[in-house]
Amino acid sequence: MKKIILLFFISLFTGSFFANPTISTIDHSLWDALLKKHVSAGGNVNYDGFKSSQAELDSYLTLLKENVPSSTWSKEETMAYWINAYNAFTIKLILNHSPINSIMKINNGKAWDLVFIKIGGKEYSLNNIEHDILRAKYKDPRIHFAVNCASVSCPKLRNRAFTATGLNQQLEEMSRSFVNNSSKNSISSDHIVVSQLFNWYKGDFTMQGSVIDFLNKYSKTKINSDASIQFKEYNWNLNK
Repeated sequence: MKKIILLFFISLFTGSFFANPTISTIDHSLWDALLKKHVSAGGNVNYDGFKSSQAELDSYLTLLKENVPSSTWSKEETMAYWINAYNAFTIKLILNHSPINSIMKINNGKAWDLVFIKIGGKEYSLNNIEHDILRAKYKDPRIHFAVNCASVSCPKLRNRAFTATGLNQQLEEMSRSFVNNSSKNSISSDHIVVSQLFNWYKGDFTMQGSVIDFLNKYSKTKINSDASIQFKEYNWNLNK
């Protein structure tokens, strides 16, 4: 009894009695296992493999639907939740419309406007998750390298789930990987030909400087501030 009372006062003093972080988080291990099984290290997606694992995918989507982020969740917990949700529901969207060779075949090229996601009694589109939640709330340009649009020119789909623990490192790794991927960006000191992402979302990448300033945070090649910039044509074929 004395030990129990002592533990109670210790938890009361540290705040752990009232703020147990395990209460507000969910386990992304099911999604992690699916990604490790069906996505290569380079981001190639085995959609047929995901189709054979639809029961597991649906179980994970149900887990998301029934565990909505609350105000008690940390920033990292909530960001990881919505990034994983975006990526998992994108896979589900492709499976729902297979066989297709491009996400642009869905809803006349406006797949991101389809309201097909139900979470906690609310309905969302992929655009709602990306723009109204992730971009609007966090204003972190690295989000663009974490969410995957199921296309060749997109930043790769990470073959592990995003997690609250180590999220900053995960976002840094995805940013560095994308910027230095020569199939996505051609970089030299005086001239760069980069992804349309840096054009479409220029405002996100110039919140603390220029696009070149942002690229230089991750680029292995130092880009001159007056380097000329061009943007690559986007390849919307499936990233398989």
